Amino acid sequence: MLKTRSQPPGASPNAIKLPAGADGRPPVIGLIDPTGIITPPPKVYLRDCNDHLVQIMDIIGNYREMASSLMDIYLSGISIRLNDIMRVLTVISSIFIPLTFIAGVYGMNFDKDAGPLSMPELKKPYGYVICLAFMAFVAFGQLFIFWRKGWLKKDA
Repeated sequence: MLKTRSQPPGASPNAIKLPAGADGRPPVIGLIDPTGIITPPPKVYLRDCNDHLVQIMDIIGNYREMASSLMDIYLSGISIRLNDIMRVLTVISSIFIPLTFIAGVYGMNFDKDAGPLSMPELKKPYGYVICLAFMAFVAFGQLFIFWRKGWLKKDA
């Protein structure tokens, strides 16, 4: 005797109960010929077709899982590339932010005759060169620190 499939929770007790196959799903034969009109040779053929359909559905499920895994691998690769780009942009911005601040302070119009605290290096003949040298020192100092920490390596 064939086992009947159990009803899902909340299903009507008067619902049609289909016979379950070996995998728990109703076989094609029970759906095509519930009356028994089909003779045995076509039943064997239809059972074989049912087995093939079940195998095909399993193969399709496997392909779907492989496609999903490939998509995850692709998205991981994109994420890694994006992280590398963001690291480079962060290093560049962290070098130029202090330089922009220094240039902004020295770019203000100070009155050099106002007093001793109003940027006395503006009166020096080499004040501009000293400011540029200090900015270069800051930039190269940051590059050295980033290099020591390994942030400038391609695979870091």
